[in-house]
Amino acid sequence: MSLLGLDICVIGGGIGGLAAALTLSARGAQVTVLEQAEAIREVGAGLQISPNGLRVIEALGLREDLAARSVRGRTVSLRNHRNGAEVARLDLYRLPPDQGYFFVHRADLIDILYTAAQAQGVKIRLLQRVDHVMPGPRPSVVLQNGDHRGAALVIGADGLHSKLRTALNGVAAPGFTGQVAWRAVIPNVTGQGAEAQVHMGPGRHLVCYPMRDGSIMNLVAAQERHAWVDEGWHHEDDPANLRAAFAGFGPQVRQMLNAVETVNLWGLFRHPVAARWQDGTCALLGDAAHPTLPFMAQGANMALEDAWALADCLASHDDPAAGLAAYEAARRPRCQKVVATATGNAWKYHLRPGPFRFAAHAALRLGARIAPDRLLGQFDWLYGYDVTRAL
Repeated sequence: MSLLGLDICVIGGGIGGLAAALTLSARGAQVTVLEQAEAIREVGAGLQISPNGLRVIEALGLREDLAARSVRGRTVSLRNHRNGAEVARLDLYRLPPDQGYFFVHRADLIDILYTAAQAQGVKIRLLQRVDHVMPGPRPSVVLQNGDHRGAALVIGADGLHSKLRTALNGVAAPGFTGQVAWRAVIPNVTGQGAEAQVHMGPGRHLVCYPMRDGSIMNLVAAQERHAWVDEGWHHEDDPANLRAAFAGFGPQVRQMLNAVETVNLWGLFRHPVAARWQDGTCALLGDAAHPTLPFMAQGANMALEDAWALADCLASHDDPAAGLAAYEAARRPRCQKVVATATGNAWKYHLRPGPFRFAAHAALRLGARIAPDRLLGQFDWLYGYDVTRAL
């Protein structure tokens, strides 16, 4: 099917929405993005673009732009929380030459995608707050000011609280995971090189990696907690609470935490993968379809994969309904596996002192020393996937 002139409305101007706009408009569609913010501006913090997501960036012709505004990761270092001693190391340079791994500020990736979308003729409408979506033969997006925006296809890339997901699936209450996380950006006070470090402690862990020219660091610190009420990561917290929660960690972590001036705290909730992704004229993408916990660093990468698959499936089928059905069939199994893997990953970093932790860390050390390729190879199913050739 030719997408030439097809009128498509994308809800959400984040990574998934802008990537979808680019992939669809590149195939001839007339794409309008509805973004609720007043500007596409610097928000959020760090992202890890792994090889599977990078392949979409490359296919869009944006790898050089990404490389110029990010740090190419060399290693992932798993460390003991008390003294910072390395338990195991994943050498990312052992990945095949075409499988780069980048640490990037979310705002920089958004800007790269936004600039490319504008240059490609995508219409981006700001201050478009969606009230609800009316699916149907010609679906309509109803804004909070009462305006209606109809389109041949509506794509919901509007995140955790997607209006389109609600229209297709109803309301489903998420379950609290028993974990919260802080997120902050600080100067690179420790001089950390091009690696992601995971400082593992009892009931908590901290991830840090450099961004941009290496002068700033992204911090994400997760802690087990019994109760939490609200979802979303825009809740500001007192940095003293973060420092107190990780007071038992080593001097490197304490040095980083002492540099935190502003920090956001959010509760981690487990959402089911949407039962229904599309209805023939509407489709979900990214977190709207399959929200994932941050313990595999795959949220942005899955959204990039979705965006490419969506456009590819629409372009290779005779009608939109068949294309959207093929998109859901192609993406659901992989996204379910990523979500399940991320959900089961956190405990590995939160082991309490005792025989089990000792044995687990010993196994990691031994594996990293005698079979480093095998340790990294456990991610072949994830990093080795190329959505630009798979469909």
